[in-house]
This record gives sequence, C-alpha cells and structure tokens, in this order.
Amino acid sequence: MARNTVKQDEDVQKHSKREIIMRLSKYLRPYTKQVTLVVALLIFVMLTGIVNPYLLKIAIDENIQNSDLRGLLIIGGVMLVLNYLALIASRVRIKVMASVTNNILVNIRHELYSHIQKLSFSFFDNRPVGKILARVIGDVSALQDLFNNSVTSFIPELLSLICVGIMMFTMNYKLALLSVAILPLLSVAMFLIETRSRKRWQEFRKKRSNINAFTHEDFSGIKIVQGFASEEHSSKTFNSLSRSMMESFMHAVKLNDLFWPLVEISWGIGSLIVYWYSVYLLGLNDGNITVGTVIAFSSYIGMFWRPIMNISNFYNTLITNFAAAERIFDIMDIQPDITDSATDVKMPKIKGNVEFKNVTFCYEEGVKVLDDVSFKIPAGETVALVGATGAGKTTIVNLISRFYDVTSGEVLIDGTDVRSVELESLRSQMGIMLQDTFLFSTTIKENIRYGKLDATDEEVIAAAKAVNAHEFIMKLPKGYETDVNERGSRLSVGQRQLISFARALLANPRILILDEATSNIDTATERLVQKGIQKLLYGRTSFVIAHRLSTIRDCDRIMVVDDGRIKESGTHEELMKLKGSYYNLYMSQYKFLNEGA
Repeated sequence: MARNTVKQDEDVQKHSKREIIMRLSKYLRPYTKQVTLVVALLIFVMLTGIVNPYLLKIAIDENIQNSDLRGLLIIGGVMLVLNYLALIASRVRIKVMASVTNNILVNIRHELYSHIQKLSFSFFDNRPVGKILARVIGDVSALQDLFNNSVTSFIPELLSLICVGIMMFTMNYKLALLSVAILPLLSVAMFLIETRSRKRWQEFRKKRSNINAFTHEDFSGIKIVQGFASEEHSSKTFNSLSRSMMESFMHAVKLNDLFWPLVEISWGIGSLIVYWYSVYLLGLNDGNITVGTVIAFSSYIGMFWRPIMNISNFYNTLITNFAAAERIFDIMDIQPDITDSATDVKMPKIKGNVEFKNVTFCYEEGVKVLDDVSFKIPAGETVALVGATGAGKTTIVNLISRFYDVTSGEVLIDGTDVRSVELESLRSQMGIMLQDTFLFSTTIKENIRYGKLDATDEEVIAAAKAVNAHEFIMKLPKGYETDVNERGSRLSVGQRQLISFARALLANPRILILDEATSNIDTATERLVQKGIQKLLYGRTSFVIAHRLSTIRDCDRIMVVDDGRIKESGTHEELMKLKGSYYNLYMSQYKFLNEGA
C-alpha cells in the first residue's frame, strides 16, 4: 500500500527572514493600543527592576553607613510600593497580551481557512487533507509563543538591556566595558547556529506533516485497513514516520539547545572578569569605587545578561517557528486557478441554455481529456452523458460549474461565457450531486438544508419526500434530528445518496447535475426516486451521468462520450436504431443483467 503523497516531504517556497517578520508584524497592527499598553506596563516593571539596585546602593552607602534609620525606612517603603505596583502591572499585561495573541491566531487561522476555500480543485488534487490540516491547526498554533514573546520579551528586554547598559556605563565605564567584552564572540556563535537551525526545523515540520497526513488517511479508510487485515502493515508505516519525525526533532533540538549554554558561559565569564577587576579596584583603596557600587554593579550584571538570555530565547523561538510561518505563507501565496476578475458581473437568473464551443481541456499539459467538443442544449432539456470510465463525462459537468477553466474554446450559459461572471452567482444557481456522497457531521435536517441555508423545516421535509427519503428518515430514532456521524457512517450508502439528492433538489437549481447519483441505490428504491425526480427535472436543464443505462432511457437527449469527443447524440430510440456505440453498450448491459438473473 504505497502512499507516496502522504509520505513524501512537501516542497515549501523559501522566504527571507525579513519578509516573514514583516508579514507577521501586520497582524499586530490592529491591536496597537493593547500592545502599547502592554509595552508601557512592561517598561514600568523593567524600570522598577533597574531602580531597585540603585536604591539598594543608596541604602548601603548613605543610610546604613550614616545610621540614617528614617532614610532607610523611606527607601524601603518606596521599594515596597514600586514592586507591588510592578506585580499588578505584570498581571494586567499577561492578561491583555494573552487576549491579543489568541485573537491574532484566530485571525490568521480564519484568513488561511478562507483562502484555502477559494483555491481550485487542482490544489486539493495534489495534497492529502492531513497535510492541509497540519498547516491550518499545527503551524498556526506554533506562532502563539512567537507573537507573545515578540511583545512581552523582545521589546521590553531590548529596552531593559539599553537602560541597564546606560546605568552600568554611568556608574563605572571600565567595569561596563569588561561586562560586554565577550558579546562579539557570542554573536558570531549564535549566527552560525541559526543558519543551520532553521533548515532543521523546516525538515521537522515536513516530517510532522507527513505523519498527520498518514494518520488522517489511515483512520478515514479504517474499514479498508481492517477489511484486508492490514493493521500490522499500517502500524509499521506509522512507526517509520514517527521515528523519522522524532529523529528530525532531535536533530533540530540538539542544535537549538546550544543557545542557552553559550549565553550562560558568556554570562559566567563576563561576571568573573568584572568581579576580579572590582576586587582589584577595591584593593587600591583610592576611593574610585565603593562597596555599594560593587554590590549594585553585581546586580546590574545579572540584569544585563538576563535580557540577553531572554532575547536569545526569543531568537530561538523565532528560528523554531520560522518554518511554521513559512508553511502558512506558502499556501497563502498560492493563487486560485479560478478567480473573479474586476470586470466580472453577476450571473443573471439562469434560463438554462448550455453551449460548448470547440472546447478542449487538459488536466495535465499536452494530455487532452476533451478534444474540440461542441454541442448546444436548450433550456429545460435533460441530457444523459454515457461512456467508458475516463472518457470525459465528469469533466464536461465540471466545466459547466467552472470548477476548472477550459484550455481552449468557450462554455456558454444563456450565451454568457462562464469565465466572465462571478463564481458565487454562477454556482448558487446550480445543484450538484456527485457519485462520492458526502454528509457533514450534523443532523439529517441540517445536511439537507445545506442546499439552501435559509430553508424552512417544511421545505426540507418536502425535498426529502420528493426523493422518497422521508419514510426511512422518520424510522430513525430522532427522525430529521438524527446525527449522521462523520461522513454519514451510521446510514447505508443508499440512504446517504437519498439525503444528498434531497439537498441538491432543495437548492431549486436552474441547472441540475447528477453524477452517478443513483449508482448505489437498489432497484426498488431507484424506481421510487425516479418518480420523484421527474417532477423536479421539469423546467430546468439537467445533466445526468449514469453507467446504468436503464435509468436514462427517458432523457431528452443521450450523448455518448468517447476519448474526449461526443461520438453519438440522440434519444434512446434514435441511438438504438443507429446500432453504434450506445447500442453496443446497452445490449452488453442487457445481456449481462439477463445472465445474472
């Protein structure tokens, strides 16, 4: 069971760091006021922390040395009030920033989801659903720490670093220079780590996407897996993908984990140099440095390196999540093949005249699925498309709905090229029922109502009665309020198709497309459905694709599609008299059914 699409690493368009940062920053702009408040509160907390050592220096060098109890109590009271206010400020900024971050993630996820909905079928043809879900859910969630830390860590820590640096150079520039002497070496080391780390995290996200895709596909097809007793094979594949993801994660983490030790070592070396030189200066006893200055400076050393530690941690988070942002923007940069243009107009109410003018279509360049197809269908006519699998029947109805654009030629509805009208105004007037019946994880009533979202309960029930679904629905435990489970798993294939048929008919479309709509309904049920659809087909243009030729005998026209061309066209009686391709297809099915009986 080779599943190349789920196990193969995705190609992701590369983006520069600057581009990613600029694109991410635009999501912060709507929350400028909240971010400004958070930064102001952080600055207050930061300044409180910076002032504390200085007040301690004054308390030691002046109040304690001069036995000034009153001054000592005043300084203690000031420190107590400032730190209490800083505690309140910290709580407020955490709450505000959490709200901002979560709102940003919701906005990004909604933007990505909306964009994916607009993408053409070709996008979904080439990507497993699991890999798309990995980007919508996992990659977007990975940005939470990035947005939170960009405001709560990077900005205030950078300001803190600057302020502490100023205080250190003001107190003693020689000690300050010794404190920062090792920074150039640290910067070079971190740059070298970053250049390799980003590639490793990109690799990890690809491997994680693979396992998401495999898991989604495997559980979606669990009946096939169990039916062919392939659990062991699937488990081996899953373990292989899990091991690959774990190895890529460890490969990335090992490099990332060098950030903290490098900063810790640099901090330690810088502190040792400063302490050594401070002891040397105190030994000179020339009055250039006091004990209070040394104590205050030792506190500032910690306050200087702690922001560097936090900034490096933010940088680490930035590199880790660049891959996630890159994967999100990779999809957002994909342009739909089918889009509305500025000159497109709304499609007027469709009468139902359909014309193909010299239509040629290729899914892959150079491989023609339809080859110079031309025909005219007047409004209200029911047309059956028959032919071998892969002949081009479904492609014809896909072009009418403009799920794809023609390679050459024109598809006209009421004389209007479908490429010149807004997609929503075109498709909203069509009803489509595909062979692959899909039901949503909700009630039967809501699944039918999906064809017309503002439909009343009476309209829903009327549509169900028209296709003879009402009787079996009422026999279910909760009738129309019965949940169908994911993909309608609690219903039979025939029941799912009847519900899907009612959904298509509820839309009251001007053009109705039935792609193998009755293929999975038993013969007795099919007779009931045929009675219902005859009323609903009346007055609208309908295209019916069916391999079971007995179901399309009464169609106004039957077109035989063969090798991308319309080989024959006419009524059932006309084509039978012609004794061509349709005659041979019909007789072979008739003979097969008789032999089966």
